[in-house]
Amino acid sequence: MRLDIACGHHKENGWTGIDIQRLAGVDIVQDLNVYPWPIDSESVDQAKAWHILEHIPPVAVTENGTRRPFIEFMDECWRILKVGARIDIETPYGGSEGFLHDPTHCNQITNVTFENFDPEYGRYVTYQPKPWKIVSLSFTKDGNVNVLLEKRSLNG
Repeated sequence: MRLDIACGHHKENGWTGIDIQRLAGVDIVQDLNVYPWPIDSESVDQAKAWHILEHIPPVAVTENGTRRPFIEFMDECWRILKVGARIDIETPYGGSEGFLHDPTHCNQITNVTFENFDPEYGRYVTYQPKPWKIVSLSFTKDGNVNVLLEKRSLNG
């Protein structure tokens, strides 16, 4: 399966689309902040998440305590991807005009954010989410962050 996470109206042919809204092209209607998604573990060969991460809150305080929805989202992506599978992520650079103009943007992502998800970087030890490998990363501070992550096994 190739999964387009938060595909909206823009799902490509040959991809399965998941989105919170029932739109043309959406195959799975799902609130992406509610887990687990109705997708089997390790069933996805390739995924993309374009312009969704900036909408996922980094922290949420509930009556049951503090949650980290962004890390939960990334862990859910990790769960559904096969080991070695990759996810292509694009999001506005935190603080850019593209980030600031939308009142629903709440998660400022920069060129160092994904170091928190890759055990090869010192930032990983803070939260220790499911492990990813940064395959490539590019950004412009007045544009987007583009990162390609590969799912690592829990055994390294």
